[in-house]
Amino acid sequence: MSRTVGGRYLLDEKIGHGGMGQVWAARDQQLGRSVAVKLLRTDAVPYPAGRGDSQGDLLRQRFLRECRIGASLDHPGLVTVYDAGADGDELYLVMQRVPGLSLADLIAEEGPFTVERAVAVAGQLCAALAAVHGARVVHRDLKPSNVMVRPDGRVVLLDLGIAAAIDPAATRLTLTGSPIGSPAYMAPEQAMATDTDRRSDLYALGCMLHEMLAGGPPFPAPTALGVLRRQVDDPPQPLRALRAEVPPVLEELVLRLLAKQPDRRPADAAEVHALLLPLLPVPAGRPRTLLPVVPDPADPYRYPHHPGPVGGAVLPPPPPVPAAPPVVPPPAARPGQETLAGACARLSDLVAAGRHTEVLDLSARLLPRAVAEQGEAAPLVHTVRAIRARTLLAERHWGEALPELRLLAAAAAAERGPHDPAALDHRRHAARCLEQLGLAHDALAEYRAVLAALPPGSPHAPELRERIGLQLAATGHAETGWQTLLELLLETERRHGPHHPDVRRLRTHLEQLGAHRTTTNPYAT
Repeated sequence: MSRTVGGRYLLDEKIGHGGMGQVWAARDQQLGRSVAVKLLRTDAVPYPAGRGDSQGDLLRQRFLRECRIGASLDHPGLVTVYDAGADGDELYLVMQRVPGLSLADLIAEEGPFTVERAVAVAGQLCAALAAVHGARVVHRDLKPSNVMVRPDGRVVLLDLGIAAAIDPAATRLTLTGSPIGSPAYMAPEQAMATDTDRRSDLYALGCMLHEMLAGGPPFPAPTALGVLRRQVDDPPQPLRALRAEVPPVLEELVLRLLAKQPDRRPADAAEVHALLLPLLPVPAGRPRTLLPVVPDPADPYRYPHHPGPVGGAVLPPPPPVPAAPPVVPPPAARPGQETLAGACARLSDLVAAGRHTEVLDLSARLLPRAVAEQGEAAPLVHTVRAIRARTLLAERHWGEALPELRLLAAAAAAERGPHDPAALDHRRHAARCLEQLGLAHDALAEYRAVLAALPPGSPHAPELRERIGLQLAATGHAETGWQTLLELLLETERRHGPHHPDVRRLRTHLEQLGAHRTTTNPYAT
C-alpha cells in the first residue's frame, strides 16, 4: 500500500537502509520531482542509559543536526537537502535523488580503474571533502557505496547522516563506545573508538584509491574483526607491487593516506588535491557529442563546463546510409504500460535494495523490449545485461549467466579492443561459469587466454593462476596442476607471509592434489 510522508512525498521503493534508518525513492507530489526520503524512528537507536534527556529527544537532536549540516552545505559534489520534519513516530529527511551508478557498482563492473579514472574520482572527492571539512564536519563513513557517479562523470558524496560536528556540543551526541563506519574503510583511530578528525576521512579516501587501482581493498580479511585488526596493525602493500604502471608519486600518496598515525597523513583534502593535480586528466580541446555507456569520472576534467548532449543522449548519431529504408519508430507505450526509462529506473532501485529475485524477473522481461526498441548495441541494453549477469552470478545461476557474459565480452571487445579491462573481466567470470558447469577443458582454455591478455602486475593474475592449476588437475594433468599451484604458493607466501588466507587455501589445494602425484608431496598429510 502506498504511503505519503509529510503530506507530499509519495514513497515508491526502498533503496537502502543503515544504522540511521531506511532510504526510499519517492515522488514530491507538490513539485513533481523524484527525491530520496530517509526515515528514522525515534526509538531506532539504543542510547546509553543514565542521560537526562529521553532517547527520543536525543535522537531528534542528532537528526535535526544532520538536517542543518546537510542544508548548510552547498557544493556540486554533495547531495542537496530539500526538506525535513516529523511524520507520526518517524522523522524524515528529503534529499536530492542522484542519477547514475554507485562507485561500488562501477568498481565491481569496470575495475580495476585506469590511473586517470581513479585519480579523477579522488580529485572530485577532495573538492567535496574540503567543503564538508570546512563546515567542521567529519563524514566518518566514506566508502564506494556512499559515492554516486552521475552519467556525465560528476562524483557526488552521499550520506552525511552519521557525520559528527567537531565542536563539543555536537560530538556529545555521538554514541560513545560504538565505532561508526565501515570496517574496510575505517581509520585505525576510528576502529579503536578514539577521536576522529578530517584525517580519518582522508584515510578512507586512501582505502578507496587503493581499491580503485588494485581491484580490492588494502586490508582484506574473512571477518569484520579481522579487517579492523589489519587496519590497526598491518602496513599497506605498496601499489606498484600489485600494479607496475601506477606512478611512484601516486603510490607514495596512497601510502601517506594509509598511515596509521593521523599526523603522518596529509593535513587536509586541499593538500591531497594539490598532489593529485599533475595526474588529473587534461581538457580534450573538442566538444562533447555524447555521453559514454558507463559514467566516466574523468569527463568533468576533459570537458569542463561543456553542455550535455541534447536530451541527455548516450548514443552517437547514426551514420548516413544511402538508399536506406525508412526507420520505423519504436511502438509507443500502451496506456498504463511502464515506459522503458521508468522500468530501467525501477530496475536500478531493485539492485540498490538487493532484491535479486525481482531484479532477475524484471531484467528478463526488460532485455527483449530494450533490444527491440534500441538495438543490441545500445548502451541501455549493455547496462541491463550487465546488471542481469552480475545478479545471476551472485545467485550462482551459472548456466544462465554464461551467455550474458559472452555477449557482454564480445560487445566490449568490439568497441574497445580484446584487451579492454571490461571485456577481460566478463571473460574471467564466464570461465568461472564454465568451471562450475563441469566444463573443465573449456574453462582451462578461457582462463589461460584471459591470463595471457592481462597487463603485467594485474591483481587478477593470482586468482587466474590458481584456477588454471585446479583445472589442469581436473582435466587429468595432476602433476602439472600441482607444480602450477606450488609456484603460486611460494610467491604468495613470500609476499603475504605463511598465515595469509590465500596461503592457507593454496596449501589445502596442494594437499588434496598430493595423493594423485607420483613424486613426493611435502604438503601431504
